[in-house]
Amino acid sequence: MTAPPTFTPATPAERAALAPALGDPRTWPAASWPDPQPIPEGLAPVAPFDAALLPDRLRPWVADVAERMQCPPDFVAVPMVAALGNLIGRRCAIRPQALSDWQEFPNLWGCIVGRPGMMKSPAMSAALAPLVRLEARALDEWTAAQGQWKAEAEIAKARAEARKGEATRALRKDPNALVDVASFLQADGDDAPILRRYTVASATVEALAEKLIENPRGLLVVRDELPGWLAGLDREDAAELRAFLMTGWNGKDGWTFDRIGRGHRRVPAVCLGVVGGAQPGPLGEYLRAAMRGGASDDGMLARFGLLVWPEAGGKWKNVDRIPDGPAKQAAFMVFDELDALDALARGAHQESEDAPPFLRFDPEALEAFTDWRCSFEAGLRSGDLFPALESHLAKYRKLVPALALVFHLADGHGGPVGFPSTLRALHWAVYLESHARRCYGVAQAGEADTARRILERIAKGDLPREGFGTRDIQRPGWSGLADQKQVAAGLDLLAELGHLEQWQEPTRTKPRTLYIVNPKSAPPASQR
Repeated sequence: MTAPPTFTPATPAERAALAPALGDPRTWPAASWPDPQPIPEGLAPVAPFDAALLPDRLRPWVADVAERMQCPPDFVAVPMVAALGNLIGRRCAIRPQALSDWQEFPNLWGCIVGRPGMMKSPAMSAALAPLVRLEARALDEWTAAQGQWKAEAEIAKARAEARKGEATRALRKDPNALVDVASFLQADGDDAPILRRYTVASATVEALAEKLIENPRGLLVVRDELPGWLAGLDREDAAELRAFLMTGWNGKDGWTFDRIGRGHRRVPAVCLGVVGGAQPGPLGEYLRAAMRGGASDDGMLARFGLLVWPEAGGKWKNVDRIPDGPAKQAAFMVFDELDALDALARGAHQESEDAPPFLRFDPEALEAFTDWRCSFEAGLRSGDLFPALESHLAKYRKLVPALALVFHLADGHGGPVGFPSTLRALHWAVYLESHARRCYGVAQAGEADTARRILERIAKGDLPREGFGTRDIQRPGWSGLADQKQVAAGLDLLAELGHLEQWQEPTRTKPRTLYIVNPKSAPPASQR
């Protein structure tokens, strides 16, 4: 008989890796089993939005919009912060360490979650209004420049034709006549003016790439309902667009493509942000598909670091008043200043003419960030997180320093990123983690219900505690336990939480998967 283990690794993955050494779980003494974790129930609590999370000049406008719309301030603040980060884009990076060349750009991805009718879309429109104004201004300037360019292009064309006519007439008279070759080498005119873009709604890879070539500092993709759009990107014919978008998350990597008729094109650095809304149901379905290892399980949603699902309760009241003009003007001024950002004038460093400028933390801010990161990295490696949530939180390595940079520049500061902006970013990490836990917890709601039903059958004696297989669950046709994928997901959750241990029982043909019940696993409260 295999000797019982003297310890049990913390996670199912660790136990599976050591399965041959650990032996048959049915031989383990009760003390060697892990303490099972409770099955999640309901919505996890989330941290409320604190106005202090925002730069001073943005707080009054966010509060004003939220009060007039009677929506959570999160719905205004998150798209606004995402817009600010993407407005900076590749024009300034942050290097979170004192000496290394690790750097991050502040192109941010955000998603606001709420039931239909909770004013998500109007709140996001108000938050992005400063960008809309910048786009309108850019269009006016481009239209004026386009008219001037067309006139100059016609003049240049006429001059070229005149030179050609003069040369033709001279050569007809004398084939050996001297022709001013230099005049034919002159440029016909300036290139057409480029329309500055800030946002896009939907586009092909080629169209997005062309827009990024023209707007190298980056673009913000704005979508009203994100889950449906993301699910569409799971299709095989959208694989290239999905890969392109995911490449754009870090803002660092280039993209090359060849097309018939257009030749070789290269985006030196794909820098994209994404912001949009989601309803709880579709978001939960998308997350569940990702957590089951489907096409969605590639880290796409994990890139939405600014993911919030605030409480929607509270008493509604009718607010009918004029918007706060000074507050709006102050917020719009922040966007105007960042649109005209000169990072070098703000004290940024640049290693070469082609390299993006960057800032570092000042000593106090660096100490605070390093302390946070040491604790953060230890938590990621603890084995206590579900893989999908672990993947999401791991992206905070970029999110926190990027937020610190955004707040530093939005407050009008120059030089190294200071402690106040860094502390604000660290508070955002705490706030956002609570919302991420709620979102990913709801994604497990279906698995949790199936897991409870399985535990109830174990408590009734319908499933033997010494071991059972998936067919033992599905064969009787019990309510809620007939779908193969749902049963598998429920069993995986019970194993993840330590209620069950998976064991490959040897047979004469191929091993049979059994689920052994943890002796410490108590039956559901309804069965006690």
